[in-house]
Amino acid sequence: MDEFFLAGLGLIILLLAGDVLVKGAVNLSLRLGIPALIVSLTVVAFGTSAPELLISIKSVLDGVPGLALGNVVGSNTANVLLILGVPALVFGLSAGSDTRRTYLFMIGGSLLFTLLAFTGPFTWVSGLVLLAVLGAILFDAARSAQAHRRAANGAPSPEEEEALEEADPDMPWWKIGLFLALGLVGLPIGADLLVDSSVAIARVYGVSDTVIGLTLVAIGTSLPELATTVMAALRRHSDVALGNVIGSNMFNLLGIIGVAALVGPIPVDPEILHFDIWVMLAASLVLAPFVFLRWSMGRIVGLVFTALYVAYLLLLLA
Repeated sequence: MDEFFLAGLGLIILLLAGDVLVKGAVNLSLRLGIPALIVSLTVVAFGTSAPELLISIKSVLDGVPGLALGNVVGSNTANVLLILGVPALVFGLSAGSDTRRTYLFMIGGSLLFTLLAFTGPFTWVSGLVLLAVLGAILFDAARSAQAHRRAANGAPSPEEEEALEEADPDMPWWKIGLFLALGLVGLPIGADLLVDSSVAIARVYGVSDTVIGLTLVAIGTSLPELATTVMAALRRHSDVALGNVIGSNMFNLLGIIGVAALVGPIPVDPEILHFDIWVMLAASLVLAPFVFLRWSMGRIVGLVFTALYVAYLLLLLA
């Protein structure tokens, strides 16, 4: 029970530290004169993925890389079936056309990730390839978003409005510094607690570190995305809700594994190749009609998504 308590404590510290780091980074960027558009595409996106990134780096350094890969693959599956399923079940969601381009990038990134997974362990070469693709996507996104803003006479997009909710124009410099310090200190502490206790739990119950990553760690580190998606659904910003999940999945595969592979090689567990990576791809492809045909995600769809995720967890733990 002590290990479960420490895992929960580590997760809480991770989530709180990630939240204050995003707030501090957004306000620092805007105070330094960096455009809100760039902040929303980079600082916020990387900041909300900070827990997954720290977990993955710590797992590789501690010799349990299966936790890193399981965390990313499991988080992507959870993002689609659980993070979209729960808000759809409660509020209902509708998809807009603005997510089509990003969705295609996500599918392309998923296919590249799968190809690299089948060619052997993720090495520094794989990491550079993934990060180069992410950089190209970010450049294209920045160019497209800038063109969209010019066409809209400078009006911010819903994504930027969501990002700017973290901004306080009157926030003093000392408070920005405090937020950054708390985030930078809290993230590694939370990652240490969560990884170490998760590995201990896996050993006690005879569960592989990959399965722990696919379940306990994946759900925990997906909580920021759940909070963001629920709030977007409440405000009827469905494009933001769907775009948050699509963008997060893209960052997980390209950015997090890309950086973690530079730290050390990440072998691919056969369990992931035989089953979990296909579930992740299937969950990603299920979104296609909602993105391209603009189907609504009503409560029935939310119920189906949530039930599928519960069934997936039961299969993993059986």
